[in-house]
Amino acid sequence: MANRIVLNTVSYHGKGAVENIVPELNAKGYKRAFVCTDPDLVKFGVTEKVTKLMDAAGFSYEVYSDIKANPTIENVQHGVEAFKKSGADCIVAVGGGSAMDTAKAIGIIVENPEFADVRSLEGVAPTKKHAVFTIAVPTTAGTAAEVTINYVITDVEKKRKFVCVDVNDIPEIAVVDPDMMSTMPKSLTAATGMDALTHAIEGYITAGHCAISDMFHLEAIRLISANLRGAVANTDEGREGMALGQYIAGMGFSNVGLGIVHSMAHGLSALYDTPHGVACAIILPTGLEYNLPVAGKRYRAIGRAMCVPGIDAMDDDEAAKATIAAVKKLSTDVGIPADLKGILKTEDIDFLAESAYADACRPGNPRETSVEEIKELYRGLI
Repeated sequence: MANRIVLNTVSYHGKGAVENIVPELNAKGYKRAFVCTDPDLVKFGVTEKVTKLMDAAGFSYEVYSDIKANPTIENVQHGVEAFKKSGADCIVAVGGGSAMDTAKAIGIIVENPEFADVRSLEGVAPTKKHAVFTIAVPTTAGTAAEVTINYVITDVEKKRKFVCVDVNDIPEIAVVDPDMMSTMPKSLTAATGMDALTHAIEGYITAGHCAISDMFHLEAIRLISANLRGAVANTDEGREGMALGQYIAGMGFSNVGLGIVHSMAHGLSALYDTPHGVACAIILPTGLEYNLPVAGKRYRAIGRAMCVPGIDAMDDDEAAKATIAAVKKLSTDVGIPADLKGILKTEDIDFLAESAYADACRPGNPRETSVEEIKELYRGLI
């Protein structure tokens, strides 16, 4: 079977990368940008790091920030109308996964209006045209939405998140500048960083993994494990390492899929507004233990990338257990809770398990599962 790899046409990395935004827009003949961003980023002056460059260059733009932490169908639909009224001809997404996912959905619907209800984009949607030209500027080191062909929208009415997978939604240009991430609070840095680690680990063991994705994921695991603690402490080295590590993880998982950790985490965010990275971090060790019978032989390479001492001298079972322990230790070190106590309500387990089983990430899991088994996994976390 042939393996498909989809990546940004152009990407910029490192301090000062944002200075390439306006020159790229000018070079391609665009005249007015729709800046899709998080309201808190506007409030705390993060978005301004980009818009002031536009102001200095006399480049026209309009800011859209009607976006929730877990963006909703309504956020997207309002955004589509705002884009049409703005007279913009391109999108600059500034933010974490919420802003970038909203921008992707807006860009797709503007060019493919037959999907205006948003729900019809769930799964692999048969869109015909590429989204509005987009430059994505992440402000968190976690989701890698700037390089993926995925985005996630919350259906408030049905109390669920749905994943959209579409090669037409990938931003043409990614601008990954660690300075854009320097004001992230510790808790957000930890949560998004563990989301990135989950991307890399789930992507490495997913059923669809290939040689190219393995290369991306192992390097991402190495970078994230080496730099997340420093990023939480807000060191320059930590921020820069995480900015690159999360992007490389996105290069991999976007092309081969994820697994039950993400499918189980999506429901928690939809139902309780639990930060996605926190949910992933709590569930990840459980997911690794569950997948051990079919994917355990791959855990040694994960542990090696995490610099687990003496792992090469261990047998497969010992190496797997040491790797899971290293994941738990990193999560604890950056302040993530160990379980879902105080988050998950027992009466919601049936609904959550059914939602997780129906989630687009679940088929990528290396071990076949069922709604009943997912219920047991949730119960084991409280």
